[in-house]
Amino acid sequence: MRDGQRNGGKILVESLQALGARHSFGVPGESYLAVLDALYDTKGALDFTLCRNEGGAGFMAAAYGKLTGTPGICFVTRGPGAMNASIAVHTAMQDSVPMLLFVGQVGTDMKGREAFQEVDYCAVFGTMAKWVVEIEDVDRLPEFISRAWTTAMSGRPGPVVVALPEDMLTAESSVEPLTGPVTTCEAGPSDATVQAVLAEIKTAERPLVLIGGSGWSVQGREAVQQFAERSNLPVLAAFRFQDLYDNNVPTYVGDAGVGMTAKTKELVRQADVILAINIRFGEMTTDGFTLLNVPSPDQKLIHVHSSDRELGKVYRPDIAIHSGPNAFCAALKPHQVDGNWGGWRGDARAAYEAGFSLPDLDSPVDMGKVTAFLRDRLPGDAILTNGAGNFTVWPNKFFKFGADQRLLAPQSGAMGYGVPAAIAAKVAQPERTVVCFAGDGDFQMNCQELGTAMQAGAMPIILILNNGIYGTIRMHQERNYPDRISGTSLENPNFVDLARSYGFHAERVEKTDDFEAAFERAMASKCGAVLELNISAEALTPRQTLTQMRMIAKGDTL
Repeated sequence: MRDGQRNGGKILVESLQALGARHSFGVPGESYLAVLDALYDTKGALDFTLCRNEGGAGFMAAAYGKLTGTPGICFVTRGPGAMNASIAVHTAMQDSVPMLLFVGQVGTDMKGREAFQEVDYCAVFGTMAKWVVEIEDVDRLPEFISRAWTTAMSGRPGPVVVALPEDMLTAESSVEPLTGPVTTCEAGPSDATVQAVLAEIKTAERPLVLIGGSGWSVQGREAVQQFAERSNLPVLAAFRFQDLYDNNVPTYVGDAGVGMTAKTKELVRQADVILAINIRFGEMTTDGFTLLNVPSPDQKLIHVHSSDRELGKVYRPDIAIHSGPNAFCAALKPHQVDGNWGGWRGDARAAYEAGFSLPDLDSPVDMGKVTAFLRDRLPGDAILTNGAGNFTVWPNKFFKFGADQRLLAPQSGAMGYGVPAAIAAKVAQPERTVVCFAGDGDFQMNCQELGTAMQAGAMPIILILNNGIYGTIRMHQERNYPDRISGTSLENPNFVDLARSYGFHAERVEKTDDFEAAFERAMASKCGAVLELNISAEALTPRQTLTQMRMIAKGDTL
């Protein structure tokens, strides 16, 4: 390079480093070799985690964004690479987490000719991402990178897709890279708004606080808990956001998500004032939009969200507040609202606790007992991850998250998320215990990323719940097409041998009594662990699974 000149790849990488990026994930491609060359000089400062598939790389970036609150960065090549990564863009958008997907693109001199692997990324990702841009002028790289980072972080966080033409990345420029971070500040409520909220809650007989979404800080979570504890208000978490609130305190009353109990549904329906903080009222949290009338709920609704576009999107609120969750909860923290709802809150908590009383399950490995053991055994800062399937009932419904424990799980219901998410968590915070729950079908969506874990030295504990079927689909199949099983039975490899080939400690756990010792060996392992749990289709038949899941949905014990 000429004196004072940098190519586009170097400008991009130096700008990301200045913004605060410390990790990236990806699969290499010739379309962005200039970026890979620039990353050679940032090892130890801005690292590149080499992945095995772009879908896994994208999931790692999305999970990193959820865990850290800063953009997860993913680099993929054009065409097929971008299409593989698209599942993670969809997941990051539904999760409301910051993510930057950088995609190599054909040279500007070939655009519009259906060149090799050419894709119009603005058209493909336009309705999936928060913003999509293709940078054709190397001199404008710092401008667009700054905007992409800020867009991903501000308001409702989300994914941004940036297409990088190959000739733009190799072109040289004297433009200076970005030199410092961008601080994004939350919108906050006025004093008058806070007083209006407190006055509305004070009129309630059956108040309910509903929390969810991303972008929460430790201080924001502590603030909402202190306000709720002081005011004795029941707090319900939205779908897969139960890690936002200490599940062990009396004011936590459960989560509104898939498999919602009858008691939880009744709680939402009977509430007369709902304070909804940072949730987007998705299908799962509203039980298919049936718990509140559309568009005008019977309940008085106070809706707080970091994005003004979420306010009134489905439900008309009585009070609409454009505010980030942390700023809003900080404003609530000093206050206390007194009311005669102690019995209401107490009944809701009792119903939540009753859900943990399970009979023995007809399975060689009883997941009720396994999850109960993990509740007591895991460290107070453990991270749990999962993908999608019936098996997620265990980490999502039968684990109590402490104040410092985290859940990385997809709002989008994407299979294959759990393993990459667990690896990303170990990359970001290697000192923490990370446990992934995966079904046998779910695991095989991204099991090749065990190679990424081995190479990166980021090896979590993975529990494979092996019952030889796609459980959720089989459940629906048996309900709609009884005794006509088609396309839902799995013939699996030897998971223990597979995991060992990637350098993991691995065991098959045949029965419940063997799990505790096996898990202790997994915790002691220096190279991660894969435990295959025998939840066989022979001992726990699909029809039994269906019956049990129906009982959970009704709010009964298994």
